[in-house]
Amino acid sequence: MESLFSSRKRDDMLQNMTKQKYDVFIIGGGITGAGTALDAASRGMKTALCEMQDFAAGTSSRSTKLVHGGLRYLKQFEVKMVAEVGKERAIVYENGPHVTTPEWMLLPMHKGGTFGKFSTSIGLRVYDFLAGVKKAERRSMLNAEETLQKEPLVKKNGLKGGGYYVEYRTDDARLTIEVMKEAVKFGAEAVNYAKVSDFIYENGKVTGVVIEDVFTKKTYRVYAKKIVNAAGPWVDRLREKDHSKEGKHLQHTKGVHLVFDQSVFPLKQAVYFDTPDGRMVFAIPRDGKAYVGTTDTVYNEDLEHPRMTTADRDYVINAINYMFPELGIKAEDVESSWAGLRPLIHEEGKDPSEISRKDEIWTSESGLITIAGGKLTGYRKMAEHIVNLVRDRLKEEGGRDFGPCRTKTMPISGGHIGGSKNLEAFIQTKAAEGIEAGLSEETAKQIAARYGSNADRLFDRIPSLKDEAAERRIPVHVLAEMDYGIEEEMAAVPADFFVRRTGALFFDINWVRTYKDSLTDYMSEKLNWDGETKARHVQALEGLLHDAVVPLESR
Repeated sequence: MESLFSSRKRDDMLQNMTKQKYDVFIIGGGITGAGTALDAASRGMKTALCEMQDFAAGTSSRSTKLVHGGLRYLKQFEVKMVAEVGKERAIVYENGPHVTTPEWMLLPMHKGGTFGKFSTSIGLRVYDFLAGVKKAERRSMLNAEETLQKEPLVKKNGLKGGGYYVEYRTDDARLTIEVMKEAVKFGAEAVNYAKVSDFIYENGKVTGVVIEDVFTKKTYRVYAKKIVNAAGPWVDRLREKDHSKEGKHLQHTKGVHLVFDQSVFPLKQAVYFDTPDGRMVFAIPRDGKAYVGTTDTVYNEDLEHPRMTTADRDYVINAINYMFPELGIKAEDVESSWAGLRPLIHEEGKDPSEISRKDEIWTSESGLITIAGGKLTGYRKMAEHIVNLVRDRLKEEGGRDFGPCRTKTMPISGGHIGGSKNLEAFIQTKAAEGIEAGLSEETAKQIAARYGSNADRLFDRIPSLKDEAAERRIPVHVLAEMDYGIEEEMAAVPADFFVRRTGALFFDINWVRTYKDSLTDYMSEKLNWDGETKARHVQALEGLLHDAVVPLESR
Protein backbone atom coordinates (compact mmCIF):
# COMPACT_ATOMS: atom_id res chain seq x y z
CA MET A 1 0.00 0.00 0.00
CA GLU A 2 1.41 3.34 -1.10
CA SER A 3 1.62 5.76 1.83
CA LEU A 4 0.32 9.30 1.45
CA PHE A 5 2.44 10.43 4.35
CA SER A 6 6.02 9.43 3.56
CA SER A 7 8.90 11.82 4.13
CA ARG A 8 10.30 10.62 0.77
CA LYS A 9 7.35 12.36 -0.92
CA ARG A 10 7.76 15.81 0.61
CA ASP A 11 9.06 17.45 -2.61
CA ASP A 12 6.26 15.96 -4.72
CA MET A 13 3.64 17.04 -2.21
CA LEU A 14 4.87 20.64 -2.12
CA GLN A 15 5.03 20.69 -5.91
CA ASN A 16 1.49 19.32 -6.07
CA MET A 17 0.19 21.99 -3.67
CA THR A 18 1.06 24.70 -6.20
CA LYS A 19 -1.30 23.15 -8.76
CA GLN A 20 -4.52 23.33 -6.69
CA LYS A 21 -6.66 25.91 -5.06
CA TYR A 22 -7.66 24.86 -1.56
CA ASP A 23 -10.78 25.68 0.42
CA VAL A 24 -8.61 26.10 3.49
CA PHE A 25 -4.87 26.27 4.12
CA ILE A 26 -3.66 25.79 7.71
CA ILE A 27 -0.35 27.12 9.02
CA GLY A 28 0.94 25.08 11.95
CA GLY A 29 1.16 21.34 12.56
CA GLY A 30 0.60 21.16 16.29
CA ILE A 31 -2.54 19.65 17.81
CA THR A 32 -4.71 22.68 16.88
CA GLY A 33 -3.61 22.64 13.23
CA ALA A 34 -3.92 18.84 13.01
CA GLY A 35 -7.39 18.93 14.57
CA THR A 36 -8.47 21.68 12.18
CA ALA A 37 -7.17 19.72 9.18
CA LEU A 38 -9.09 16.61 10.28
CA ASP A 39 -12.32 18.52 10.88
CA ALA A 40 -12.08 20.39 7.54
CA ALA A 41 -11.05 17.38 5.44
CA SER A 42 -13.68 15.11 6.98
CA ARG A 43 -16.37 17.63 5.98
CA GLY A 44 -15.11 17.49 2.40
CA MET A 45 -13.10 20.71 2.29
CA LYS A 46 -10.02 20.69 0.09
CA THR A 47 -7.44 21.09 2.84
CA ALA A 48 -3.68 21.64 3.03
CA LEU A 49 -1.32 22.30 5.94
CA CYS A 50 2.33 23.12 6.46
CA GLU A 51 4.53 23.12 9.56
CA MET A 52 7.91 24.85 9.68
CA GLN A 53 9.43 22.31 12.10
CA ASP A 54 8.19 18.77 12.62
CA PHE A 55 4.56 18.06 13.48
CA ALA A 56 4.01 18.66 17.21
CA ALA A 57 7.57 20.05 17.57
CA GLY A 58 6.40 23.21 19.37
CA THR A 59 4.06 23.15 22.34
CA SER A 60 2.32 19.93 21.29
CA SER A 61 5.20 17.63 22.28
CA ARG A 62 6.22 19.57 25.37
CA SER A 63 3.13 19.58 27.58
CA THR A 64 2.50 17.80 30.89
CA LYS A 65 1.09 15.01 28.67
CA LEU A 66 -2.29 15.07 30.35
CA VAL A 67 -5.65 15.46 28.67
CA HIS A 68 -6.83 16.98 31.88
CA GLY A 69 -10.18 18.22 32.99
CA GLY A 70 -8.86 21.50 34.31
CA LEU A 71 -9.50 21.04 38.02
CA ARG A 72 -7.45 24.13 38.81
CA TYR A 73 -9.76 26.29 36.70
CA LEU A 74 -12.43 25.75 39.33
CA LYS A 75 -10.27 27.91 41.59
CA GLN A 76 -10.68 30.70 39.03
CA PHE A 77 -14.42 29.95 38.73
CA GLU A 78 -14.04 29.08 35.06
CA VAL A 79 -17.10 26.84 35.33
CA LYS A 80 -17.96 26.77 31.63
CA MET A 81 -14.39 25.87 30.74
CA VAL A 82 -14.26 22.98 33.24
CA ALA A 83 -17.55 21.64 31.87
CA GLU A 84 -16.46 21.80 28.23
CA VAL A 85 -12.93 20.54 28.78
CA GLY A 86 -14.11 17.71 31.06
CA LYS A 87 -16.60 16.39 28.53
CA GLU A 88 -14.11 16.82 25.70
CA ARG A 89 -11.56 14.73 27.57
CA ALA A 90 -13.81 11.65 27.38
CA ILE A 91 -14.25 12.17 23.62
CA VAL A 92 -10.48 12.42 23.05
CA TYR A 93 -10.08 9.17 24.99
CA GLU A 94 -12.77 7.24 23.09
CA ASN A 95 -11.43 8.35 19.70
CA GLY A 96 -7.82 7.42 20.46
CA PRO A 97 -7.67 5.01 23.42
CA HIS A 98 -4.21 3.79 22.31
CA VAL A 99 -2.68 7.24 22.98
CA THR A 100 -4.73 8.24 26.05
CA THR A 101 -5.11 6.39 29.37
CA PRO A 102 -7.22 7.13 32.46
CA GLU A 103 -4.84 7.79 35.35
CA TRP A 104 -5.98 8.04 38.98
CA MET A 105 -4.59 11.17 40.56
CA LEU A 106 -3.89 11.69 44.27
CA LEU A 107 -4.32 15.17 45.72
CA PRO A 108 -2.68 15.11 49.18
CA MET A 109 -3.93 17.59 51.78
CA HIS A 110 -1.65 18.94 54.49
CA LYS A 111 -2.19 21.33 57.40
CA GLY A 112 -1.77 24.86 56.10
CA GLY A 113 -1.84 23.75 52.45
CA THR A 114 -3.99 25.22 49.67
CA PHE A 115 -6.51 22.39 49.89
CA GLY A 116 -8.79 21.90 52.86
CA LYS A 117 -10.77 18.69 53.20
CA PHE A 118 -14.14 20.33 52.79
CA SER A 119 -13.27 22.59 49.87
CA THR A 120 -11.44 19.76 48.07
CA SER A 121 -14.33 17.36 48.52
CA ILE A 122 -16.81 19.92 47.21
CA GLY A 123 -14.43 21.00 44.43
CA LEU A 124 -13.89 17.46 43.20
CA ARG A 125 -17.62 16.76 43.37
CA VAL A 126 -18.44 19.84 41.33
CA TYR A 127 -15.67 18.81 38.94
CA ASP A 128 -17.15 15.30 38.54
CA PHE A 129 -20.55 16.85 37.89
CA LEU A 130 -19.37 19.51 35.43
CA ALA A 131 -17.05 17.17 33.57
CA GLY A 132 -19.71 14.45 33.32
CA VAL A 133 -17.32 11.93 34.87
CA LYS A 134 -18.53 8.33 34.53
CA LYS A 135 -19.55 6.52 37.69
CA ALA A 136 -16.53 4.24 37.97
CA GLU A 137 -14.20 7.27 37.82
CA ARG A 138 -15.87 9.59 40.35
CA ARG A 139 -13.73 11.03 43.11
CA SER A 140 -13.32 9.60 46.56
CA MET A 141 -11.90 11.18 49.71
CA LEU A 142 -9.16 9.36 51.63
CA ASN A 143 -7.88 9.66 55.19
CA ALA A 144 -4.15 10.07 55.92
CA GLU A 145 -3.54 6.33 56.17
CA GLU A 146 -5.32 5.56 52.89
CA THR A 147 -3.40 8.41 51.22
CA LEU A 148 -0.08 6.86 52.27
CA GLN A 149 -1.22 3.44 51.07
CA LYS A 150 -1.68 4.92 47.60
CA GLU A 151 1.71 6.68 47.71
CA PRO A 152 4.02 5.99 50.68
CA LEU A 153 6.51 8.66 49.56
CA VAL A 154 4.15 11.58 50.28
CA LYS A 155 5.15 13.90 53.15
CA LYS A 156 3.73 12.45 56.38
CA ASN A 157 4.16 15.56 58.49
CA GLY A 158 0.80 17.38 58.75
CA LEU A 159 -0.94 15.01 56.32
CA LYS A 160 -4.72 15.21 56.74
CA GLY A 161 -5.83 12.99 53.87
CA GLY A 162 -6.28 13.21 50.14
CA GLY A 163 -8.64 13.48 47.22
CA TYR A 164 -8.59 10.71 44.61
CA TYR A 165 -9.88 11.46 41.13
CA VAL A 166 -9.23 10.61 37.48
CA GLU A 167 -7.12 12.48 34.96
CA TYR A 168 -6.14 11.20 31.52
CA ARG A 169 -2.51 10.71 30.55
CA THR A 170 -1.57 11.04 26.89
CA ASP A 171 1.36 10.97 24.54
CA ASP A 172 0.82 14.49 23.20
CA ALA A 173 3.09 14.17 20.15
CA ARG A 174 1.63 10.81 19.12
CA LEU A 175 -1.88 12.15 19.63
CA THR A 176 -1.00 14.97 17.21
CA ILE A 177 0.54 12.68 14.60
CA GLU A 178 -2.42 10.27 14.75
CA VAL A 179 -4.89 13.15 14.25
CA MET A 180 -2.78 14.35 11.32
CA LYS A 181 -2.66 10.87 9.73
CA GLU A 182 -6.45 10.58 9.96
CA ALA A 183 -6.76 14.00 8.27
CA VAL A 184 -4.48 12.75 5.48
CA LYS A 185 -6.69 9.67 5.09
CA PHE A 186 -9.59 12.07 4.44
CA GLY A 187 -7.58 13.80 1.72
CA ALA A 188 -5.77 16.59 3.60
CA GLU A 189 -2.24 17.30 2.35
CA ALA A 190 0.26 18.02 5.11
CA VAL A 191 4.00 18.69 4.96
CA ASN A 192 6.54 19.31 7.73
CA TYR A 193 9.69 21.45 7.52
CA ALA A 194 7.79 23.82 5.24
CA LYS A 195 7.71 27.41 6.45
CA VAL A 196 5.32 30.15 5.40
CA SER A 197 7.66 32.99 4.50
CA ASP A 198 5.01 35.33 3.12
CA PHE A 199 1.36 35.87 2.34
CA ILE A 200 -0.11 36.47 -1.13
CA TYR A 201 -2.78 39.17 -1.44
CA GLU A 202 -5.33 40.23 -4.03
CA ASN A 203 -7.21 43.51 -3.52
CA GLY A 204 -6.15 43.59 0.14
CA LYS A 205 -7.42 40.06 0.84
CA VAL A 206 -5.11 37.16 1.71
CA THR A 207 -5.41 34.51 -1.03
CA GLY A 208 -2.36 32.34 -0.53
CA VAL A 209 1.02 31.68 1.03
CA VAL A 210 4.63 31.44 -0.07
CA ILE A 211 6.14 28.29 1.44
CA GLU A 212 9.85 27.70 1.81
CA ASP A 213 11.11 24.13 2.10
CA VAL A 214 13.42 24.38 5.14
CA PHE A 215 15.76 21.71 3.71
CA THR A 216 16.07 22.65 0.03
CA LYS A 217 15.25 26.40 0.36
CA LYS A 218 12.95 26.04 -2.69
CA THR A 219 9.80 28.19 -2.56
CA TYR A 220 6.25 27.33 -3.55
CA ARG A 221 3.19 29.55 -4.06
CA VAL A 222 0.00 27.98 -2.77
CA TYR A 223 -3.51 29.44 -3.06
CA ALA A 224 -6.56 28.96 -0.83
CA LYS A 225 -9.92 30.58 -0.23
CA LYS A 226 -9.28 30.79 3.53
CA ILE A 227 -6.02 30.83 5.48
CA VAL A 228 -5.90 29.73 9.13
CA ASN A 229 -2.99 30.78 11.34
CA ALA A 230 -2.67 28.03 13.97
CA ALA A 231 1.04 28.50 14.60
CA GLY A 232 0.90 28.36 18.41
CA PRO A 233 3.79 30.39 19.90
CA TRP A 234 4.43 31.85 16.43
CA VAL A 235 0.95 33.25 15.66
CA ASP A 236 2.02 36.84 16.36
CA ARG A 237 4.93 36.59 13.91
CA LEU A 238 2.45 35.73 11.17
CA ARG A 239 0.08 38.49 12.29
CA GLU A 240 3.03 40.89 11.94
CA LYS A 241 3.59 39.69 8.36
CA ASP A 242 -0.12 40.32 7.78
CA HIS A 243 0.23 43.81 9.41
CA SER A 244 -2.59 42.86 11.76
CA LYS A 245 -0.89 42.42 15.13
CA GLU A 246 -2.98 44.81 17.15
CA GLY A 247 -5.11 44.58 20.27
CA LYS A 248 -4.45 41.36 22.17
CA HIS A 249 -1.19 39.55 21.68
CA LEU A 250 0.59 36.49 23.04
CA GLN A 251 2.53 36.23 26.23
CA HIS A 252 4.67 33.11 26.32
CA THR A 253 5.30 31.28 29.55
CA LYS A 254 7.70 28.38 29.87
CA GLY A 255 7.03 25.07 31.58
CA VAL A 256 9.83 22.62 32.41
CA HIS A 257 9.47 18.93 33.30
CA LEU A 258 12.14 16.65 34.74
CA VAL A 259 12.34 12.87 34.24
CA PHE A 260 13.79 10.41 36.78
CA ASP A 261 14.29 6.68 36.69
CA GLN A 262 12.05 4.72 39.06
CA SER A 263 15.19 3.40 40.76
CA VAL A 264 15.78 6.96 42.02
CA PHE A 265 12.14 8.08 42.36
CA PRO A 266 9.99 4.96 42.89
CA LEU A 267 6.68 6.77 42.42
CA LYS A 268 3.80 4.34 42.10
CA GLN A 269 0.89 6.77 41.97
CA ALA A 270 0.33 10.03 40.05
CA VAL A 271 0.23 12.95 42.51
CA TYR A 272 -0.99 16.54 42.04
CA PHE A 273 0.37 18.68 44.85
CA ASP A 274 0.75 22.26 45.95
CA THR A 275 4.17 23.82 46.46
CA PRO A 276 5.22 26.33 49.15
CA ASP A 277 4.60 29.20 46.70
CA GLY A 278 1.00 28.07 46.14
CA ARG A 279 1.50 26.63 42.64
CA MET A 280 0.43 23.13 41.66
CA VAL A 281 2.83 20.48 40.37
CA PHE A 282 2.26 17.03 38.86
CA ALA A 283 4.39 13.94 39.56
CA ILE A 284 3.47 11.10 37.21
CA PRO A 285 4.78 7.54 36.82
CA ARG A 286 5.26 6.38 33.21
CA ASP A 287 7.00 3.30 31.78
CA GLY A 288 9.57 2.80 34.53
CA LYS A 289 10.17 6.55 34.96
CA ALA A 290 8.63 9.37 36.98
CA TYR A 291 8.25 12.84 35.52
CA VAL A 292 7.55 16.02 37.43
CA GLY A 293 6.47 19.52 36.37
CA THR A 294 5.84 22.16 35.69
CA THR A 295 7.31 25.63 36.10
CA ASP A 296 5.50 28.77 34.93
CA THR A 297 7.75 31.68 34.05
CA VAL A 298 7.41 34.49 31.52
CA TYR A 299 9.53 33.73 28.46
CA ASN A 300 10.83 36.19 25.84
CA GLU A 301 13.66 34.26 24.21
CA ASP A 302 14.17 31.85 21.29
CA LEU A 303 10.77 30.31 20.50
CA GLU A 304 12.21 27.34 18.59
CA HIS A 305 14.39 25.98 21.38
CA PRO A 306 13.18 26.72 24.89
CA ARG A 307 15.59 25.17 27.41
CA MET A 308 15.68 24.12 31.02
CA THR A 309 17.75 26.53 33.13
CA THR A 310 19.44 25.75 36.43
CA ALA A 311 16.72 27.80 38.17
CA ASP A 312 13.97 25.72 36.50
CA ARG A 313 15.66 22.50 37.51
CA ASP A 314 16.15 23.66 41.09
CA TYR A 315 12.53 24.81 41.37
CA VAL A 316 11.20 21.38 40.38
CA ILE A 317 13.71 19.52 42.57
CA ASN A 318 12.77 21.71 45.56
CA ALA A 319 9.09 20.97 44.91
CA ILE A 320 9.83 17.22 44.85
CA ASN A 321 11.82 17.37 48.08
CA TYR A 322 9.06 19.40 49.72
CA MET A 323 6.34 16.80 48.96
CA PHE A 324 8.54 13.66 48.95
CA PRO A 325 11.09 14.55 51.63
CA GLU A 326 12.48 11.03 52.16
CA LEU A 327 13.89 10.81 48.64
CA GLY A 328 16.60 13.46 48.83
CA ILE A 329 16.50 14.02 45.05
CA LYS A 330 19.56 15.82 43.67
CA ALA A 331 20.37 17.52 40.36
CA GLU A 332 22.47 14.57 39.19
CA ASP A 333 19.41 12.30 39.50
CA VAL A 334 17.74 14.01 36.53
CA GLU A 335 17.78 11.60 33.58
CA SER A 336 16.09 13.83 31.00
CA SER A 337 13.92 16.94 30.74
CA TRP A 338 11.87 19.01 28.36
CA ALA A 339 10.80 22.64 28.18
CA GLY A 340 7.68 23.89 26.42
CA LEU A 341 5.96 27.20 25.81
CA ARG A 342 2.37 28.12 26.56
CA PRO A 343 1.12 30.61 23.99
CA LEU A 344 -1.23 32.53 26.31
CA ILE A 345 -3.27 35.54 25.36
CA HIS A 346 -1.83 38.53 27.20
CA GLU A 347 -4.06 40.23 29.72
CA GLU A 348 -2.81 43.43 31.35
CA GLY A 349 -1.82 43.14 35.01
CA LYS A 350 -2.37 39.39 35.35
CA ASP A 351 0.15 36.95 36.74
CA PRO A 352 1.10 34.26 34.15
CA SER A 353 -0.44 31.45 36.20
CA GLU A 354 -3.71 33.44 36.39
CA ILE A 355 -4.00 34.17 32.67
CA SER A 356 -6.92 32.29 31.18
CA ARG A 357 -6.17 29.24 29.04
CA LYS A 358 -9.23 30.02 26.91
CA ASP A 359 -8.84 30.06 23.16
CA GLU A 360 -9.79 33.00 20.97
CA ILE A 361 -10.26 33.38 17.23
CA TRP A 362 -9.49 36.65 15.42
CA THR A 363 -10.02 37.57 11.78
CA SER A 364 -7.85 40.35 10.35
CA GLU A 365 -8.90 42.88 7.72
CA SER A 366 -7.21 40.77 5.07
CA GLY A 367 -9.28 37.75 6.13
CA LEU A 368 -6.47 35.88 7.92
CA ILE A 369 -8.07 33.70 10.62
CA THR A 370 -5.91 33.30 13.73
CA ILE A 371 -6.53 30.90 16.61
CA ALA A 372 -4.59 31.43 19.83
CA GLY A 373 -4.63 30.18 23.40
CA GLY A 374 -6.53 27.04 24.28
CA LYS A 375 -5.48 23.68 25.70
CA LEU A 376 -4.51 20.27 24.37
CA THR A 377 -7.72 18.77 25.77
CA GLY A 378 -9.92 21.20 23.90
CA TYR A 379 -8.26 20.77 20.49
CA ARG A 380 -11.25 19.09 18.79
CA LYS A 381 -13.71 21.73 19.97
CA MET A 382 -11.36 24.54 18.90
CA ALA A 383 -11.08 22.94 15.47
CA GLU A 384 -14.86 22.73 15.23
CA HIS A 385 -15.18 26.47 15.98
CA ILE A 386 -12.58 27.38 13.34
CA VAL A 387 -13.99 25.13 10.65
CA ASN A 388 -17.54 26.35 11.34
CA LEU A 389 -16.25 29.87 10.76
CA VAL A 390 -14.52 28.85 7.52
CA ARG A 391 -17.67 27.00 6.40
CA ASP A 392 -19.88 30.03 7.06
CA ARG A 393 -17.53 32.39 5.18
CA LEU A 394 -17.28 30.05 2.18
CA LYS A 395 -21.06 29.76 2.09
CA GLU A 396 -21.53 33.54 2.28
CA GLU A 397 -19.19 33.85 -0.68
CA GLY A 398 -21.39 31.56 -2.77
CA GLY A 399 -19.57 28.28 -2.11
CA ARG A 400 -21.16 24.97 -1.17
CA ASP A 401 -22.28 24.22 2.37
CA PHE A 402 -19.83 21.83 4.05
CA GLY A 403 -22.26 20.99 6.85
CA PRO A 404 -21.67 20.23 10.53
CA CYS A 405 -18.65 18.85 12.38
CA ARG A 406 -18.19 15.07 12.13
CA THR A 407 -15.31 14.42 14.52
CA LYS A 408 -17.14 13.83 17.80
CA THR A 409 -17.32 10.06 17.36
CA MET A 410 -14.55 9.75 14.78
CA PRO A 411 -11.59 7.54 15.73
CA ILE A 412 -8.18 9.01 14.94
CA SER A 413 -5.53 6.96 13.12
CA GLY A 414 -4.65 3.90 15.22
CA GLY A 415 -7.88 4.34 17.19
CA HIS A 416 -10.05 2.09 15.04
CA ILE A 417 -10.43 -0.60 17.68
CA GLY A 418 -14.09 -0.27 18.66
CA GLY A 419 -13.71 2.15 21.57
CA SER A 420 -11.83 2.16 24.87
CA LYS A 421 -13.66 -0.86 26.28
CA ASN A 422 -12.03 -3.05 23.59
CA LEU A 423 -8.47 -1.86 24.14
CA GLU A 424 -7.25 -4.74 26.34
CA ALA A 425 -8.75 -7.43 24.12
CA PHE A 426 -7.44 -5.65 21.03
CA ILE A 427 -3.88 -5.53 22.41
CA GLN A 428 -4.03 -9.29 23.19
CA THR A 429 -5.28 -10.16 19.70
CA LYS A 430 -2.83 -7.88 17.91
CA ALA A 431 0.06 -9.09 20.07
CA ALA A 432 -0.65 -12.63 18.86
CA GLU A 433 -0.03 -11.39 15.27
CA GLY A 434 3.26 -9.88 16.42
CA ILE A 435 4.30 -13.13 18.08
CA GLU A 436 3.50 -14.93 14.82
CA ALA A 437 5.78 -12.48 13.00
CA GLY A 438 8.56 -13.57 15.39
CA LEU A 439 8.47 -10.93 18.14
CA SER A 440 8.46 -11.60 21.88
CA GLU A 441 5.11 -11.23 23.64
CA GLU A 442 6.30 -8.16 25.53
CA THR A 443 7.52 -6.39 22.37
CA ALA A 444 4.39 -7.31 20.41
CA LYS A 445 2.20 -5.89 23.18
CA GLN A 446 4.23 -2.67 23.35
CA ILE A 447 3.83 -2.12 19.61
CA ALA A 448 0.11 -2.92 19.71
CA ALA A 449 -0.34 -0.47 22.59
CA ARG A 450 1.66 2.31 20.92
CA TYR A 451 0.32 2.03 17.37
CA GLY A 452 -3.20 0.72 18.00
CA SER A 453 -4.99 -0.37 14.84
CA ASN A 454 -1.87 0.50 12.79
CA ALA A 455 0.20 -2.16 14.61
CA ASP A 456 -0.10 -4.64 11.74
CA ARG A 457 1.58 -2.10 9.44
CA LEU A 458 4.64 -2.64 11.66
CA PHE A 459 4.22 -6.40 11.98
CA ASP A 460 3.96 -6.65 8.15
CA ARG A 461 7.43 -5.11 7.89
CA ILE A 462 9.13 -7.67 10.13
CA PRO A 463 9.76 -10.46 7.55
CA SER A 464 11.29 -8.16 4.92
CA LEU A 465 13.49 -6.30 7.42
CA LYS A 466 14.83 -9.33 9.35
CA ASP A 467 18.09 -9.75 7.44
CA GLU A 468 18.83 -6.05 7.26
CA ALA A 469 18.19 -5.64 11.00
CA ALA A 470 20.62 -8.49 11.75
CA GLU A 471 23.23 -6.94 9.47
CA ARG A 472 22.85 -3.56 11.17
CA ARG A 473 22.73 -5.18 14.62
CA ILE A 474 19.38 -3.60 15.49
CA PRO A 475 16.39 -5.55 16.86
CA VAL A 476 14.00 -5.99 13.92
CA HIS A 477 11.05 -4.28 15.66
CA VAL A 478 13.17 -1.16 16.24
CA LEU A 479 14.06 -1.00 12.55
CA ALA A 480 10.38 -1.58 11.67
CA GLU A 481 9.39 1.39 13.84
CA MET A 482 11.92 3.63 12.13
CA ASP A 483 10.83 2.43 8.68
CA TYR A 484 7.17 3.03 9.55
CA GLY A 485 8.11 6.47 10.90
CA ILE A 486 9.75 7.45 7.60
CA GLU A 487 7.20 5.89 5.24
CA GLU A 488 3.91 6.50 7.05
CA GLU A 489 4.52 9.23 9.66
CA MET A 490 6.72 11.62 7.68
CA ALA A 491 9.70 11.41 10.05
CA ALA A 492 12.26 13.45 8.10
CA VAL A 493 15.22 13.72 10.52
CA PRO A 494 16.42 11.50 13.42
CA ALA A 495 15.02 13.86 16.07
CA ASP A 496 11.50 13.40 14.65
CA PHE A 497 11.71 9.70 15.42
CA PHE A 498 13.55 9.81 18.75
CA VAL A 499 11.65 12.75 20.22
CA ARG A 500 8.15 12.80 18.72
CA ARG A 501 7.34 9.43 17.11
CA THR A 502 8.59 7.41 20.11
CA GLY A 503 9.07 9.88 23.01
CA ALA A 504 12.31 8.00 23.75
CA LEU A 505 14.49 11.09 24.23
CA PHE A 506 12.36 11.98 27.27
CA PHE A 507 11.39 8.57 28.64
CA ASP A 508 14.21 6.24 27.57
CA ILE A 509 17.23 8.39 26.83
CA ASN A 510 19.66 5.44 26.99
CA TRP A 511 17.67 3.67 24.26
CA VAL A 512 18.33 6.72 22.07
CA ARG A 513 22.04 6.55 22.84
CA THR A 514 22.06 2.84 21.96
CA TYR A 515 20.31 3.06 18.57
CA LYS A 516 20.95 6.58 17.31
CA ASP A 517 23.93 5.77 15.08
CA SER A 518 22.55 2.68 13.36
CA LEU A 519 19.05 4.16 12.89
CA THR A 520 20.47 7.43 11.56
CA ASP A 521 22.53 5.43 9.04
CA TYR A 522 19.35 3.68 7.92
CA MET A 523 17.43 6.94 7.61
CA SER A 524 20.30 8.56 5.75
CA GLU A 525 20.37 5.78 3.14
CA LYS A 526 16.60 5.75 2.78
CA LEU A 527 16.39 9.52 2.25
CA ASN A 528 19.60 9.80 0.16
CA TRP A 529 21.41 12.32 2.33
CA ASP A 530 24.86 13.56 1.42
CA GLY A 531 27.57 13.65 4.08
CA GLU A 532 26.95 17.26 5.04
CA THR A 533 23.17 16.77 5.49
CA LYS A 534 23.72 13.69 7.61
CA ALA A 535 26.29 15.46 9.79
CA ARG A 536 23.85 18.34 10.35
CA HIS A 537 21.03 16.02 11.49
CA VAL A 538 23.39 14.02 13.71
CA GLN A 539 24.62 17.22 15.34
CA ALA A 540 21.02 18.41 15.93
CA LEU A 541 20.17 15.15 17.73
CA GLU A 542 23.37 15.33 19.81
CA GLY A 543 22.39 18.88 20.79
CA LEU A 544 18.97 17.66 21.98
CA LEU A 545 20.56 14.83 24.00
CA HIS A 546 22.85 17.36 25.64
CA ASP A 547 20.11 19.93 26.34
CA ALA A 548 17.83 17.32 27.93
CA VAL A 549 20.41 16.79 30.68
CA VAL A 550 22.55 19.93 30.95
CA PRO A 551 20.75 23.13 32.01
CA LEU A 552 21.37 26.43 30.29
CA GLU A 553 23.62 28.26 32.76
CA SER A 554 26.01 25.43 33.51
CA ARG A 555 27.57 24.82 30.10
